[in-house]
Amino acid sequence: MERAVLSAATKVFLEYGFSAATTDMIQRQAGVSKATMYACFPNKEALFASVIEHQCASMTATFKAMHVSPGNIAKTLTDLGMSCLSIVLSPTALALNRVVSAEAPRFPELGRRFYLAGPKVVTSMLVERLNEAAQIGEINVQSIGVEAAATLFLSMVRAQAQTECLTHPDTRPSAAQKDYWVQIAVTTFLAAFGVAPAVSEGPRIR
Repeated sequence: MERAVLSAATKVFLEYGFSAATTDMIQRQAGVSKATMYACFPNKEALFASVIEHQCASMTATFKAMHVSPGNIAKTLTDLGMSCLSIVLSPTALALNRVVSAEAPRFPELGRRFYLAGPKVVTSMLVERLNEAAQIGEINVQSIGVEAAATLFLSMVRAQAQTECLTHPDTRPSAAQKDYWVQIAVTTFLAAFGVAPAVSEGPRIR
């Protein structure tokens, strides 16, 4: 029953926003009584918080499940960048982003929940990958630190793409366009922090 209520709440919140959505609308969408709904979630704020956490967990699951092979940082960053775009440019993620951004001034705790459950989780996972790359000498991020480097890379990947899709709801970037955005970020990142492999001099001729 809780799943039905959560599913209905997700549909209503993403369509109408937090302020315009009502518990009556969610109750009717879920097809349950008010008593049942309130037994699952005490109020609208708690329901929206659960929607945020559930959707963020669902969207970041793909990122968490990725298997990367150490030794090819360019491929690792490309795969992670494409995964990031598949998350942030999905219709659900864009709709949730719009709703949370609109309500954050009035309900800052909900905005904080979204940040911690979504963007912060993705950044933390990228930090782990960059730490691994730094330890084996693929990159050197000592100048700014690994967390700042992770934040910088993700910002380069999603900045133009996310802004364009948030402000132009009918935009549907092609796979080639997504790849272009990611490759720019990867190339720029490695130009700043990549470490060139050592070149063997070979035997000396006497």
